[in-house]
Formats: sequence, C-alpha cells, structure tokens
Amino acid sequence: MKRTIFEPEHDQFRDSVRAFLTKEAVPHTEKWEAQGLVDREFWSLAAAQGFVGFSAPEKFGGAGQRDFRFNAILDEEVVRTGTVGDGFSLTNDIVLPYFLDIASAEQQARWLPGIVNGDTAIAVSMSEPGTGSDLRAITSTAVREPGGWRLSGSKTFVTRGIQADLVIVAARIGESDGGGFGLFVVPDGAPGFTRGRKLDKIGRRAQDTAELFFADVRIPDTDVLGEPGKGLHYLMGNLAQERLSMAVVAVASAEYAVRLAVDYAGERKAFGQSIGSFQANRFRLAELHTRVAMARTHVDRCIEAQNSGELTAAEAAGAKFLTTELEFEALDTCLQMHGGYGYMEEYEVARRWRDARVQRIYGGTNEIMREIVGRSLGL
Repeated sequence: MKRTIFEPEHDQFRDSVRAFLTKEAVPHTEKWEAQGLVDREFWSLAAAQGFVGFSAPEKFGGAGQRDFRFNAILDEEVVRTGTVGDGFSLTNDIVLPYFLDIASAEQQARWLPGIVNGDTAIAVSMSEPGTGSDLRAITSTAVREPGGWRLSGSKTFVTRGIQADLVIVAARIGESDGGGFGLFVVPDGAPGFTRGRKLDKIGRRAQDTAELFFADVRIPDTDVLGEPGKGLHYLMGNLAQERLSMAVVAVASAEYAVRLAVDYAGERKAFGQSIGSFQANRFRLAELHTRVAMARTHVDRCIEAQNSGELTAAEAAGAKFLTTELEFEALDTCLQMHGGYGYMEEYEVARRWRDARVQRIYGGTNEIMREIVGRSLGL
C-alpha cells in the first residue's frame, strides 16, 4: 500500500538523502567496517547538507523543524543504502533532544552551533558494567561542591564513545542534594575523563562503541543539563522517541530483507527450478511480506503520534519489540534462503544479519519492553 504520511517536501528530502549517502557513504562501507568507525570528514559533509541537527533552531544553524518524518526518512535511507554507522539516529533522534528540551539558553548558544555544523560529536552514557536496562541501578555518582559537582564512575556500551566531543552522563546524586539522578555534560579532555577500549562487537562494527571512565571529574554548574534530581525523568521522557527510531530502522531493515530474499529466491535454482517456487519458501515469504506491511502501517501511525505529542512510552516500547523481533526473523529467513552463501561475509545479508541482532538489546531489552507494555495494561 502507498504510504500516506509524507508531503512533497519529505519526498524531496528523501531524494537528497539517498543521493548523498549513495555518493559519500556507500563507497566507504568496507573501509569504515575495517577501521571500526566512520570518518569524521563524512560527518562534516553530512552536516553541510543539513542532515545533522536540523531540529535545532535556525539561529543555531538548524532548520527549526521538529517533524519526526524527516528523522524517519534519514533512518530509512541509511538502511536502504546499506550505510554503516549509527551517527544520524544517535545524534538527531536520541541525543539532540536533550540539548533542545532541557538545556538552558546559554548552553544552547554554546553547544548547538557545533553540533549542527558537525564539529561537535555527541553521545549519551547510561549503561554501566553492572547495569543495563535497569537505569535505577546506576552507581555513577556526582557529589556537590561549591560551583559544581565531582563526577565519578564508569560507563559501557557508549555509542560513539571514542569520537564524542560532548558526553551526557547520567549519575546518581546524594540525598543531601535532593536525591535522584542528574545529567552532566562532560567535554573531551576534561581532567579525570578517560576512554577505555573501543569495544569489539559482533555487528555494527563501523560504529565506535566504548567504555568511559570518570575519576573526580569536575562539572561546573553551567554544564549540568536541566535540574539535578530529575535526570531519570529526563531520560525516561526521551526514550519513547529513541525506541520509535529503532522501530523505524527495524521495519526498513525487514522490508529490505524480504525484497532481498524474494530476489534471490527467484534467481537461485535447486532441483531444476527456482527455490522461490517451492511452496515452503513461497508461503514463508508471503507471510513475512504481509507481517512487515502491517508493521509498517503501525510504525507510520506511531510517527504521526510522535509528531502530535501523543505517543506513549508503552506504545513506543511495543513498537520497538514487535518490529525488532520481526526484523531479525526476516533477516534470518533471508540468510537461510541464501544457504551457505548467506554465511559468507561477501554477501550483503551476512552483515545486515549481524548488525540487526543488537536491536533487540539496546534501547532497553525486548524483555523490558514487554514489561513496560504489560504494566501499562494494569498487570
């Protein structure tokens, strides 16, 4: 069915994004995979085209356009062109909203221009070696002192942690300071801030992921986001868009997997006929095609709800676990139909299969997503 959520300006934006990625990203896939990160030069080129931080106000270089349909288009075209790295979704969908929604006017003037022009890479660090989806178990601490805070602790699985110039760190504050959590912005080079190893992952190898360590890092009050004690509220408030972003990627990935499988099944011969002509394969692809189409319709409705401010945390959680499970199922089916060739690195489906697996883990595991939905039902 034809999608109905986009206007002509969105279609023009999609054409621009696709042309840019095809020219500036696709040819570098193997290089970026091998070196374990995407070149910063690419990010500068993307920013110059207006694909970075476009939700920021015009006075800071953005387009002032907080229409998630543009975010979705970027995410979809990254999938469809096979572009590696999570820089667009991380920056535009996940981290930038913290700077737009809770940063002070002074902080925005100081940080947003660099983010929008590509000079400043940003990241957010929540997970710790002993905590994953349970944000309330965070043990990193920030202790009050005159004019600021002392931040100590460690974080792991930090996407873009190696290259980030600014890292938002979630940390627990003392009861004497009101309790709860705070969000602290740590710049590259801050005394006491060190980066550990670049983590060697199964998939998404071109996206640098790191361990970060904070040893009595001094954070001035001017680098605290929002109100100390409300950090968990801020994190939870932004997770709906983060999980919707993952659902957008998942559906686009599942659609691509089904098309790839159909094309291969029509070409590959076995026992004198195409493998797609076997009823088992034909029925399997028919089912996947229909389920992915239904998921696409649901996610498009979630995008509209996000734009109108109606998308709930439970709805986003449901979309995230439903689509990421379907994504991996579709890619696993596609790999299976490729047979032994699907397990070979030179075949595209192998990388896409590897890259998709983490979608069921990060942003909150799918088990936690089911828990959120279940609790929303009053159970």
